[in-house]
Amino acid sequence: MTGLVLEGGGHRGIYTAGVLDVFIENKIMVDGVIGVSAGAIHGASFVAGQVGRSVRYTEKYCNNKDYMSFYSLLKTGDLFNEDFCYRLLPEQLDPFDNIGFEKATIPYYTVCTDVNTGKAVYHQCKSLRGEEMKWLQASASMPLVARNVEIDGQLLLDGGIADSIPVKKFQEMGFEKNIVVLTQEEGYVKKPNKMMHVISMKYKKYPEFVESVKNRHNVYNESTEYLKNLEIAGNALVIRPSQKPMASRLEKDPAKIRLTYELGRRDALNALHEIRVFLNS
Repeated sequence: MTGLVLEGGGHRGIYTAGVLDVFIENKIMVDGVIGVSAGAIHGASFVAGQVGRSVRYTEKYCNNKDYMSFYSLLKTGDLFNEDFCYRLLPEQLDPFDNIGFEKATIPYYTVCTDVNTGKAVYHQCKSLRGEEMKWLQASASMPLVARNVEIDGQLLLDGGIADSIPVKKFQEMGFEKNIVVLTQEEGYVKKPNKMMHVISMKYKKYPEFVESVKNRHNVYNESTEYLKNLEIAGNALVIRPSQKPMASRLEKDPAKIRLTYELGRRDALNALHEIRVFLNS
């Protein structure tokens, strides 16, 4: 089976949305999808078959204080407003196609980090209605700027803390070959978190979580090295930005968001033949 593994990256992840829209338009199919943070969010629209949805609402609302702002952080405890992003937006402003998602035959998984253990939690979402939408919220809830998300007694945050590129997990689940979409350009090396002192203070009740944040750069860099070996063996195909993306993690400029989305589209289009060969090999 062939899986699709989607890294996060906040608004930089709109690169992934561009890649996935090209996949839909060109009928590129896989056997399963696993997404982290922004990768989980855009991966859901991919499974539902909603071309253009991710870039449309991100461009439209990136400057809206009720969508993402320090106003929202001070008012609610979440930089990305929970009510706006996970209820108002998918239910009314730019509706998510729940029927299309639920009818899809592709299994879809999100990745979160358990705040108590610091370990990754992998969850298959067969629907994103009601409480199931919390799995998307948890996966994309960044430390320091989001409240813990409680699901079934677990306290969860950003999946990227424990497993930013969950290709090993997908292999364990039976997806021997994987297309992996990264949001950092080739040669990127993650460095230690500059906010460790603040994180250690805020999450002092959760030492395992603090340790995971502290070690995140090592885990990430080990994952990219592992990917290189998979590529050499022919078991992975990596799509990454061919140049540094214009959009930052918390980008508020619609023009930069559009440029990053178009970069994803262009890179995917340029890789179409290679993708088809990989899927048929």
